[in-house]
Amino acid sequence: MTPILTPMALAVLVAGVAAHAADITVRNVGYRNGDIAIDAKLYLPAGAGPHPAVLFVHGRRGWDEPADRQVRRIAEYGFAVLAPDYHSPRFIPAWPESHDPATEKDVELGLDFLKTARGVRSDRVCVVGISRGGYHAVLLAARRAEVACIVTYYGHMVNPNAPEPWQVFRYAPEIDRIKVPALFIVGDEDFEVRRIGIRRAFYALIARGVPAELRVYPHARRAFDFRDDPREEEKLATRDAARWTARFMRDVLGGSRE
Repeated sequence: MTPILTPMALAVLVAGVAAHAADITVRNVGYRNGDIAIDAKLYLPAGAGPHPAVLFVHGRRGWDEPADRQVRRIAEYGFAVLAPDYHSPRFIPAWPESHDPATEKDVELGLDFLKTARGVRSDRVCVVGISRGGYHAVLLAARRAEVACIVTYYGHMVNPNAPEPWQVFRYAPEIDRIKVPALFIVGDEDFEVRRIGIRRAFYALIARGVPAELRVYPHARRAFDFRDDPREEEKLATRDAARWTARFMRDVLGGSRE
């Protein structure tokens, strides 16, 4: 499905859906990739669990307060979410232009950490990637058997270091190895090249019979859920995207609440 949602439809979708006020416990945790120590936060919803597990991969802006808010929107639906800060240990500044391939293992080892966490059901994990984190999600879905689904918010669908023709006309070859459900979320006023890449990835999956969904939010700009100046439509889109993400992951992992 490739729904393009009107503002009225958004209002209907989120009407009556109360903001989740569930208690969330946040633990400062960490793990290592050789000499590199990766700090992370583990968000646990109320209850003994075990809770279905999510690995959250932040975008190019790095780990910050808006990223924390995004993770909380996921955890409030009953998911245990691990959010590694994979920029800081390698002294990567905010908004790096190039992609450091070494960070791929730093992120991937978060899946192994989840296996050690109490109250977490980590045999099957969904990966949520924001912007450049979407590229990490694609790589993990192609490489790790425990990845049960991916959700990308306006995600990179190609190696950021690839030459311009790849950026414009192709997608990451790993997409052709993905066999798990994928949800792509993007605003219809996002960068055109980003929207094109996401559409290519979406159609590449459905051409092979892989379950895939594409949600395009009208009147939503780049990073609509992170903006300091959100339009009313973007506020609705942010709430609906979180709700739809939770529903999508619940269908795959089970065990979390509306």
